[in-house]
Amino acid sequence: MVAERTEFPFAVRVVENFFIPLPDGTRLAARGWFPEGAGPVPAILEYLPYRKRDGTRPRDQAMHHYLAGHGYASIRLDIRGTGDSEGLIDDEYSVREQLDGCDAIAWIAAQEWCDGQVAMIGISWGGFNGLQIAARQPPALKTIITVGSTDDRYATDIHWVGGCLSKDNFDWSATMFAHNDLPPDPEIVGEAWRDMWRQRMAHNEPWILNWLNHQRRDDYWKQGSVCEDFSKIKVPVYAVSGWADNYSEAVPRLLAGLSVPRLGLIGPWAHSYPHDVAVEPAIGWLQEVLRWCDHWMKGRDTGIMNEPMLRAWVQESVPPQTCYDERPGRWVGEAQWPSPRIHTEALFLNQGGSLAKSSVQGSSSVCSPLWVGVAAGEVGRYGGDAEWPPDQREDDGGSLVFISEPLTERVEILGAPTITLSFSSDKPQALVCARLNDVAPDGRSTRVTYGLLNLTHRDSHEHPEPLVPGQRAQAVVEMDDIAHAFPPGHRIAVSISTTYWPVAWPSPELATVNVFCGETALNLPVRPPSPDDAKLRVFDPPEMAPLPPVTRHEVEQTHPRRVVRDLLSGRMVVDFPRWTYSKEMHDIGQVQRSNAFARYEIIDGDPLSATLITEYDVEMVRPDATITHRSKGRLTCDATHFIIQMELTIGENGETVFERHWHEKRIARDMV
Repeated sequence: MVAERTEFPFAVRVVENFFIPLPDGTRLAARGWFPEGAGPVPAILEYLPYRKRDGTRPRDQAMHHYLAGHGYASIRLDIRGTGDSEGLIDDEYSVREQLDGCDAIAWIAAQEWCDGQVAMIGISWGGFNGLQIAARQPPALKTIITVGSTDDRYATDIHWVGGCLSKDNFDWSATMFAHNDLPPDPEIVGEAWRDMWRQRMAHNEPWILNWLNHQRRDDYWKQGSVCEDFSKIKVPVYAVSGWADNYSEAVPRLLAGLSVPRLGLIGPWAHSYPHDVAVEPAIGWLQEVLRWCDHWMKGRDTGIMNEPMLRAWVQESVPPQTCYDERPGRWVGEAQWPSPRIHTEALFLNQGGSLAKSSVQGSSSVCSPLWVGVAAGEVGRYGGDAEWPPDQREDDGGSLVFISEPLTERVEILGAPTITLSFSSDKPQALVCARLNDVAPDGRSTRVTYGLLNLTHRDSHEHPEPLVPGQRAQAVVEMDDIAHAFPPGHRIAVSISTTYWPVAWPSPELATVNVFCGETALNLPVRPPSPDDAKLRVFDPPEMAPLPPVTRHEVEQTHPRRVVRDLLSGRMVVDFPRWTYSKEMHDIGQVQRSNAFARYEIIDGDPLSATLITEYDVEMVRPDATITHRSKGRLTCDATHFIIQMELTIGENGETVFERHWHEKRIARDMV
């Protein structure tokens, strides 16, 4: 439970809106929290497209008021073309967005209430653009705090995970499609709101049309991927994520790649700030933000840079279930990353299904049914909730499984397990999913981590090559970083499948992959215990500023979270509810409602039957008008193309004011 702090060192003055002018005449809308009587102070900027006025309002108040109360000018800024900002938005993480951010930082630094120093903080989108803007080196930017983000837009975002088409690619496009044509607030922008709204409606395009035209790791994805040149970032970086958030693997990569002062923090959390979590233990995250910013912008010795470079929560073994309110474990620390203390232990995937230090050669083949993956759970990028996969024995029924003898002693890992895979395929295209599981003495199997690889990308995401059927090849399958403890008596297992629906879109044909046993190995990052772990500073309890007055009403989900598998027809349906809520914001007199879902359908045996359906129904009730957005999307495929359909209807006070349709947009498959 997060405590609400009501007393602060400084009284806080809230400015509901002010505009930041850009060189091209466009104005970005900002909300600000200012410490009264503090004089010029450093500023902390959060830069997002998610509508400061009515979108992120509650959590903005809780965080930014807290930071301002401790002596910072804290600012929440709408990206160009979103919320109450002027202009139009074309895509995520664009060059225009980054340059606007640099200009906004320069303007903030020049204000009389700012001492010339600016930090950026953000989760997800705001974590991305913090890294990207830091790489552009605006002079006033002194540090960034990036949470739940990635350094690699191609391989570890929502688009092409391991070169496979991620379930979230079209799904996230549909989410932003339902967001990008919402109008600004006339209480902020005045009579111009309607013209701005019309421009947004006419400009709104499904971003998936662009994303599917870049199926390789080309210049489009390299732009904004700071891993292309870590040396461009010259300011200190605090990188944070959670093991239940699929962006966690970026934290170790940033620590390894950057040369600036840096810290990493990974807890058991989902896609959330660490003080306000669905998965305990929460920590006093805002206090950590103050310790970091006080050190780098106020010259105070907070002790934060005397602590280990990486602090991570080592998760204890738990029985498989779809929801955990907390994950038992403990904090550990590593003074540097990569850590010289961590060693790689190789376990061979052997003929007969054993997983052992000694090699037994042979071969085993697998052609997985398309139901492998329906028990994969959510992939961890949607809000603060998390959903873990259930018992892995069902998916293992369609996979190759290699399992160790019961452990005689505890084994702890910290880092990214990999599979060095020696294989052949009977088709020119194939994918693999490798899962690392913790098997209890009673047989229950808990997924620890997993990795995907499009095997045509075995040597390069930029230059994929088709497989030669029957020809031996090698690949490395990288799993997501994790910290996990395997207890004595448990067994370590690796499962390999050629499908993982709906997490990965299937290859055009069902492929049979032959694994050369005894040559293929699991590489585990084993971490020995350290007595220094017990000496780590204990985090403060979580706290934040009071939330604004908001009433949340129950909404019946049209498509609750559900998996349906018809054993007679082979049809499988996997439903994910998306933004489904109703909130009444009393301080601005508005109600906002949303009901949305993503549905994944497939028929076993037919990879070309893969279908994704999205629907979004958004309603904004304001004193002057009721605005509605209704959109539907559909992604299907044949052997050579992806096929996209979209429908959009926008209403005002019950009357349709805009409609548009995208019919049968075909985009060629490029070894996906």
